[in-house]
Amino acid sequence: MPSVPHVRVRLAALGSAGLLAGSLAACSSGAGTGADNTAANPAGDAHTANVTITAAKGCELNRTQFAAGGITFKVRNADATAVSEVELLSGQRIVGEKENLPPGLSGEFAVTVGAGSYTLYCPGAATEKSTITVTGTAHTGDASVAALLKTATDNYAKYVSTQVGYLVTAVQKLDTALHGSKLTVAQNAYKAARPFYEKIEPVAESFTVGTDSLDADIDARANDVPAAQWKGFHRIEKGLFADKSLSGLAPFGDGLVTNVKKLQKLTNGLTYQPTELANGAQELMDEVAGGKITGEEERYSHIDLLDIANNDEGAEQAFAQLQPALQKIDPTLSATIQERFTALDKLVDGYRSATDASGYVLFTTLTKADKRRLAAAVKAVQEPLSQVASKVADA
Repeated sequence: MPSVPHVRVRLAALGSAGLLAGSLAACSSGAGTGADNTAANPAGDAHTANVTITAAKGCELNRTQFAAGGITFKVRNADATAVSEVELLSGQRIVGEKENLPPGLSGEFAVTVGAGSYTLYCPGAATEKSTITVTGTAHTGDASVAALLKTATDNYAKYVSTQVGYLVTAVQKLDTALHGSKLTVAQNAYKAARPFYEKIEPVAESFTVGTDSLDADIDARANDVPAAQWKGFHRIEKGLFADKSLSGLAPFGDGLVTNVKKLQKLTNGLTYQPTELANGAQELMDEVAGGKITGEEERYSHIDLLDIANNDEGAEQAFAQLQPALQKIDPTLSATIQERFTALDKLVDGYRSATDASGYVLFTTLTKADKRRLAAAVKAVQEPLSQVASKVADA
C-alpha cells in the first residue's frame, strides 16, 4: 500500500455496470460554462481526455463531455508539486486513476463508462474537482472479442472470491496465534496470511464501510494514518517482529478478522469491467515499484519479496484472463507482456528460500545490484502493461 496523505476510496471492482452510470452532484468551481468549457467548445476526440495539472489552476480538462464507452485520460503534470495523482470518480468510488505523477511527468489511464455524471479529482490541486458528462451508448465491437472479455471478467471474479476466502481462513489462524503464547507461531502465521491480500490489493482498496477505509484498516503502514487509528497487518507486524512480543496484539487480530470478513461480503457477487482488470494489474506493478522494491512495505519483518511475488502473481492472473482477447486485439503487445512477466517470474523465483516461512530470502539480504535487477524487470513489465486498458476499452 503506498503512503498517502489522505484516505480515499479506489474502484477496482463494480457491483454492477449501473454504478458507472450513477448520477453525481456537481461539486466543482472549475466545471462551469464558458469559452474554455467543452459545452461551448466541444473540440477533440470524444473518447480522449487531455488533463493538464498546474500549480496555478489545478486540473484542467480539454473537454468535459464524452461519448459512452472507452475513454483514455492522458495526464501531464506541468508544475504542481502538491499533486501526484488523478482519479475519475463515480459517486464516491474510483473508476480509474493514475498515481505517481510528480511535476514534469505524464501518464494515462483508460476506463469504460456508461452515460452519467462523473468527477475528475486531483487531490491537493488548486482546483481539485471537475465534473464531466458522458452521454449516449457504447459502440458494439467485435462479438468474439466481447465474448472473450466477458469470460475474462467472470473468471477474474471467481479468482478474487477464492483468494478472499483463503485470506479469511489465514487471518483467522493468525488471530488464534495472537491469542496464544508462541511468538514464532504467530510470526509464521503472519507470513502465511500476507500472500492472499497482496494478490487482490487493488480490489481490496476499493471499499469504504461507513466512515472507514477497508484498505487503511487492513493494510495501512505506520504514518499512513494517525497513530491512534493504526491497525491491521502492519500494526501486528510491528509487534511481532520489532517489539518481538504478543502483548496487546490480540485485539488487532480480532479487528483484522472483522475487516477481512467485511471485504469478503463486499466482494461476493461483484462484476468487473475489462479495464478494471488491466488497471488493477498495472496498479499491482506500481505497488511493487513504489513501495515493495524499496523495502518500505514490510519494514519490520523484511518479507517484501513475498509481497513482490504475490503482487506479480495477482497482476499476471488479471493479465492472463485478458490475454485471449488481447491476442486478437494486439498479438504483438500480448506476446511482449507475457515474455516480460516470464522474465520477472524467473528473477523473483531466484530468491526463494527454504529456511524462512515466507518462502523467500529476507529483503535485507539483497544487494544494490539485486534491487536494480528487480526494478528493471518490474519496469519492463509496467511499460507494455500500461497499454492494455486502452486496448480493451476500445474493443
